Amino acid sequence: MPKKLILCDCTGTQSINRDAIGQATGLVCSRIHSALCMGEIESVAKEMTASDVIIACQQERPRFEELAAELGTNVPDFIDLRDRAGWSDDGERAGPKMAALLAEAQLTVPSPKVVDVISEGMCLIVGPSDIVLPAAEQLCDVLSVTVLVIDDPDLPWHRNFDVIRGALRGVQGALGGFEVRIDALQQIIPGGRGALQMTAPKDGAISQCDILLDLTGKPAMVPAPQKRNGYLRADPRDPKSVAKGILDASQLIGTFEKPFYVALQESLCAHSRAGQIGCSNCLNVCPTGAITPNGDHVAIDPMICAGCGACSALCPSGAITYDDPPVDFLFRRIDTLSRTYRQAGGEQPRLLVCDRDFGTQMISLAARFGRGLPADVIPLDIEALSGFGHAEMLAALASGFAGIDVLLSPKSERDVLEREQTLAVAIAGKDVIRLLDLADPDQLCDVLYDQDTPSALAEPVLTLGTRRQVARLAGKALQPNADTPIPLPENAPYGAVLVNTDACTLCLSCVSLCPSGALVDNPDMPQLRFQEDACLQCGLCKNICPENAIELKPQLDTSDTAFDQRVLNEEEPFACIECGSLFGVKSTIEKITEKLAGKHAMFATSDAAKMIQMCDNCRVQAQYHSENNPFTGKERPAVRTTDDYFSKRKDH
Repeated sequence: MPKKLILCDCTGTQSINRDAIGQATGLVCSRIHSALCMGEIESVAKEMTASDVIIACQQERPRFEELAAELGTNVPDFIDLRDRAGWSDDGERAGPKMAALLAEAQLTVPSPKVVDVISEGMCLIVGPSDIVLPAAEQLCDVLSVTVLVIDDPDLPWHRNFDVIRGALRGVQGALGGFEVRIDALQQIIPGGRGALQMTAPKDGAISQCDILLDLTGKPAMVPAPQKRNGYLRADPRDPKSVAKGILDASQLIGTFEKPFYVALQESLCAHSRAGQIGCSNCLNVCPTGAITPNGDHVAIDPMICAGCGACSALCPSGAITYDDPPVDFLFRRIDTLSRTYRQAGGEQPRLLVCDRDFGTQMISLAARFGRGLPADVIPLDIEALSGFGHAEMLAALASGFAGIDVLLSPKSERDVLEREQTLAVAIAGKDVIRLLDLADPDQLCDVLYDQDTPSALAEPVLTLGTRRQVARLAGKALQPNADTPIPLPENAPYGAVLVNTDACTLCLSCVSLCPSGALVDNPDMPQLRFQEDACLQCGLCKNICPENAIELKPQLDTSDTAFDQRVLNEEEPFACIECGSLFGVKSTIEKITEKLAGKHAMFATSDAAKMIQMCDNCRVQAQYHSENNPFTGKERPAVRTTDDYFSKRKDH
């Protein structure tokens, strides 16, 4: 049974076209209420007991959830139409946007992959004794506390918590699994009368804890400390900051769900081959240090990963993909918003991408106290703003959005978004993607209302596939008349390989290291082939080439020739002088013969020099039958027979 949409115009402050919304979304709509959370709440109660409902209000969500608990019914779904569409100077035309938001809200969100993190409450507090000892007094009844003092304290005589002295030299891990290394460690000697004494200092002590409260006032002990679960840091000079740290630490005991934000497919990773480094995008951009080299690929520690998504945006091969939710669900959200908006009669929609914290608050403040969003601006709130890369931007344009604005937040990895915006604009062929670095809701409104609406794609396309496939599909749709490959900025993940044929010896080292199979050989003749669609521009081929004959050219070839293998270099093969079979490269064999024949001890004679011009089988045969056969061993002893044994017995 379909859910019923419960509508409210919030005391007449927004305009709602009930019939248009129902027709565009297929939802059964209630009458339009004016005070759903107050005088008309009984109407909601009746609807909730009769069927599953969607309430078009987020502000009073707690009240309706309490009502559902009282009634013993299912908790309803909620959607915010008021702040994102209805409260606007352009609200009379907001019907198509409301329909789009409702259709998008009906998509089933894939269940996240999570792991249970268990914190037993073992807490290490680090800092000066006058700060950490009072903090330990407050926490010792809730957590199992150990205090690491960095000065020479007056030791407490009681044993409510442990006190040690030393220098914290290293921290690894996250909530429920910290590992700390301590130098100059001194522990209390519990026996004896009088003041407590401490052991002699020792270096290299290793210990574990679930929670780490850093009150040293020094630089953070881990990268991106605000994103490390279980690591709490407070300014010891600020009592309010210390109090908050103590409160937060007291809550970190129990079992918590940790999402697996990204998925890694190691076989696609282009980090390195044979000790040669290729792509390091994810390693360079990860703010928490969750990504580390691990042989030919990288490894991701899910306990440290904070889910910013920057690695997935920059990964050229798709080895790392955002998985909370998967990227294909984001493509479906974008397509649903654009398609429903146009089906409801809207034209030239614009997309406003924001995070679910800073961005949604900016929109709400703009709606309540300012002009609100224009009717053609559709907000898309996502969890990982930095993961909204060039593929997602291009997918939105190809789906029918006329322009894209990305509202940056204070936590955004801006370098990543700027790089991806530059790449997306180069592929789209027009400057229709903006990064908005604003903190004033009124400024946000002014920027959106004052923008000249560009023209959207006349015939939107359905974006399906991997991020690389979507980017290529979108590029072809946005620039259908591109006769030549689209030039791209440096470090783009698409492009060609250029080979200096005068320098290339066709050693094919590049083929053996290419992680994506873009460079291939021809088993029948000396030939280097290239398929541009598969090239990641990782640079492994350029780094391994002994002749420095390879250069990379960032570009996007949207034609079908990008899927074909073309010859970059080829030469005539050499025919074995004995059997005539083809092997090697003719020019190379001739150069080796010229350099070694008669000039090297192994090829001093004419017969020995001829072996350079033989295939593998013939060379072995020639060596075997030569006078100085390297395979010759000592003369084999005669076979002993039964008569030999009998004759030996007779002799004795």
